[in-house]
Amino acid sequence: MISLRFNKLFRNRCSLYKKKLIRHSSTEKQTKIKVNNIEINYLKVGNGPQTLLLLPGTLGSIFTDFKPQIDTLNREKYTIVAWDPPGYGFSRPPDRNFPPEYFYNDADYAISLMKSLQIDKYSLLGWSDGGITALIMASKAVDRVEKLIVWGSNAYVTEKDVELYEKIRDIENWSPRMRQQFIELYGKTYFSDTWNAWVDYFQIVLKENGGDICREALSKINAPTLILHGAQDPLVPMEHPVYLHKKIKYGSLKIYPEGKHNIHLRYAELFNSEVDDFLAKD
Repeated sequence: MISLRFNKLFRNRCSLYKKKLIRHSSTEKQTKIKVNNIEINYLKVGNGPQTLLLLPGTLGSIFTDFKPQIDTLNREKYTIVAWDPPGYGFSRPPDRNFPPEYFYNDADYAISLMKSLQIDKYSLLGWSDGGITALIMASKAVDRVEKLIVWGSNAYVTEKDVELYEKIRDIENWSPRMRQQFIELYGKTYFSDTWNAWVDYFQIVLKENGGDICREALSKINAPTLILHGAQDPLVPMEHPVYLHKKIKYGSLKIYPEGKHNIHLRYAELFNSEVDDFLAKD
């Protein structure tokens, strides 16, 4: 049952990649910049006064994860920056690995990316793992992060959470359509190995760190924060957005009753409207 629900919730995201490459190959130019010791792939579009950094989820990349946002957010209101984290998308080499400080490393790279682009103030939109990275960024770059929007994210994992991940460890149990999109982007071996390493990481976090990912970061976040969540999310149970809402001092919570993990894709128009409204508030 979990595998079937997981396949369905990611189907939209995975089917976007090839279409986006074709549609934007001549109009949306991705480029690379050296950040510390890694060539980071990123996209920068728009010329609006508010800068947004979009942070993708596990194995995600610029166009697999944020097509509706890149397409339709107002580029006169926003300057949009989207990146491939180290080891994902086209920010390779190096291969992705998952040391204990993995999320904190990504946060440091993302902060350094914005410094390299000479962008002093920005807001963050983070999905899933990207939301965890965004939470940490907001706790570290307090003077730079203006607003924070996260969805499908968590600050810790439970035994139940890790059991959910284990049920979808074997990519052969994924739908062929979903699996193929990642294989085309990464190759089967890299895709499978990286996904398995991701599941292993959370097993280690549960056993060696009591499940804690970034609990201590939450009290340090001063940016107004919008927590969005699909009530039917099969990967991130409702206790997680409730916990974030409780621990983040300027947090607000919005639930999509029928939403799953990919609410920004499934309900793109409503989601983008929520983003607009939140960013417009004083």
